[in-house]
Formats: sequence, structure tokens, C-alpha cells
Amino acid sequence: MRINERRSLWRRLRPYFTVFDGPLALIIILLLSTGLVTLYSAGIGIPGKVEDQLRNICMAFLVMWMVANISPQTMMRVAVPVYIVAVLLLVAVALFGTIKLGARRWLHVGIDIQPSEFMKIAMPLMLAWFFQQRAGQLRWHSYAIAAVLLAIPVGLIAKQPDLGTALLVVAAGFSVIFLAGLSWKALVALAAVVGASLPVIWSVLHDYQRERVMTLIDPTSDPLGKGFHIIQSTIAVGSGGITGKGWTHGTQAHLEFIPERTTDFIFAVFSEEFGLTGNLVLMLLYLLLIGRGLMIAANAPNFFTRLLAGAITMIYFTYAFVNMGMVSGILPVVGVPLPFMSYGGTALLTLGLGAGILMSIQRHRKLVQT
Repeated sequence: MRINERRSLWRRLRPYFTVFDGPLALIIILLLSTGLVTLYSAGIGIPGKVEDQLRNICMAFLVMWMVANISPQTMMRVAVPVYIVAVLLLVAVALFGTIKLGARRWLHVGIDIQPSEFMKIAMPLMLAWFFQQRAGQLRWHSYAIAAVLLAIPVGLIAKQPDLGTALLVVAAGFSVIFLAGLSWKALVALAAVVGASLPVIWSVLHDYQRERVMTLIDPTSDPLGKGFHIIQSTIAVGSGGITGKGWTHGTQAHLEFIPERTTDFIFAVFSEEFGLTGNLVLMLLYLLLIGRGLMIAANAPNFFTRLLAGAITMIYFTYAFVNMGMVSGILPVVGVPLPFMSYGGTALLTLGLGAGILMSIQRHRKLVQT
């Protein structure tokens, strides 16, 4: 009787423990494992980094599991409140935020949180809901309203200032607008407007942001100052060669030439120790991650879930592309972590939240009304 009761209890609880999408979960675990191995080497001499990251990973998986159990219909119902709360938190940061390293990006609520991170998910959630409500009757003004919804949080984030996060939110929001059916003519016109407004954009950038762009063009103009980060990271990437110097044997990292080696520049540590071979394996993992996300988006049952899954996948792509480009010296340094690799709490929770949404969409694909 007890055995039957246990079996009955497992049958009731099993759906809550089988929500993880196997291929997606496996790819994420491989990336997290690679990140922990690299973090151990990068964090030698910095006690507690691996332990803290293990705690962050556990929290991220808890969030992933919780979100994967939420149906897409529920996500649609909470899209607007989540967006409004996220915008209010950004306003609170502007008014009462904690200043660190010259930027006002954090709110202290017992612990320091960075509300702009959550906007990376709240933004595509809101726009996917917006376009779902207007499916089949989209007009030019629909895209204009969507652009305003995107511009409000982006403006608040850029004012902190946090150009890297602002660009990621733009990428997340614009991917929804594009996938919703924005015409190529509109894209060409938008590109022309952006190109024509570059002088204005340049004039409103902060001094340090202009310096980053100029440093990208010629890092040797200030090799011991503004160009130090790019020069040292590119030296680390190149010195790895084909097979790398070996785990924990990266000289650039351990002699502390690489800045922020556990966070934004962890790819430089990985490249130096595992070389081109390791980089190709890592890029393959990211391609598999993006490919799985696009497959989930393609199989999504309705407009809302297709847009949301596509946008989250583009977030992962933008994270990886910008970080690797930044560390390799082909993009300006904007402070974007490498997904599931860099040390961090809030960013990892956001990535886990996005993965949970993808798993929910995959799990409920046959249950959602089209």
C-alpha cells in the first residue's frame, strides 16, 4: 500500500520535476561547468569566488525551475505589471540608487540589486504581449508605440550611465519589433536615421564612453591608461595559440595583467589557457544554445511565445557576441558579461530566468491555444 502511495505521489509531483528541456539544460550545464573551471583559475588569490558562483548557480536553477513551471498564458497576464514595476525600479534607481564607480545603477534592499538587468526580460515580455494584442492588424503606429515603450527604459538605463546594459535592452526590444514583421524598407530608413544622427549621439555620450570608442580605434595611444584593458586582453587571447598554455597556467591572468578577469574579461583567461581549440568548442556551445532557442521559437504555438522565445535567444547571442568582440578588441569595452561563464549574481539570475521562459514555452507548446 505504501509503495502504491509513493508511486501515486511521484506521478503527481513528476510534472514539476520534468520541466527542464533536456538539450537546453545540457548546454547550459556544460557552459556553467566550463565557467566554473575557468573561474577557479581566474580567481586564484581571490578567495570565495567559486563558492559564491556555486550559490549563484543554485539560485539561477531555482529561478529557472520556477519559471519553467509557469504557463505562457500566465506570462501574458503579468507582462504589463512586470514592465511597469521594472520601469518604477529604474526611476527609483535614478532617485535613490547607490553610486558605485561613478555610476548610479543599484538599489539597496538589504542587498544591492541592479534593476536594469531585469529589464532585459521585462522588455521583450512587454513587447511580445503588445504585438500579440494587435496580431493581424499591425500598422506603422503599432511599431511607433513599441519604439516608445522601448525608449523609456533605455533612456533611464543610459542615464545611470550603463551603456552596455542599455544596448542589450535595445537588442532585446528591437528583436521583438523586427520579428513582429517590421519591413525591410523601415529597417533601411531606420539605419539611415541612425547614421545621420551619429554626430548627435556622439555629442551626448559621456567622456569615458567617447574615450572607449577612440581607444578601440587606437589602443596604443594610451597603452598604460585607457588602452590598457584592450591591449592586455588581446595579448592574452593571442598568446594562447592553438592549444593554450594549460589550465591555471595563464601568465596574463595570474600576473594580474587582465582586468576584471573573473567577470567581463573571463573569456581572455579562457582563451589564454585553452587556446583556439578551446575557443572553437566554446563557440560551438553558444551556437548550440542559440540554435536550440531558435528551434523552440520556431515550434512555439502562438505569436506571443514565438516573439518572446526569439527575443530571449537574441539576448544570448548579443551577450556572447558583444563580450567576445569586446575582449578580442573589435568592439568597445561596454561591460557585458559572457553568458553562463562570467562571475555574477543578478546577470546569472536574468539568464536563468530567460532559460526558464524558453523551457516553459517548449513544455506548453501543445497546450497553448494558437
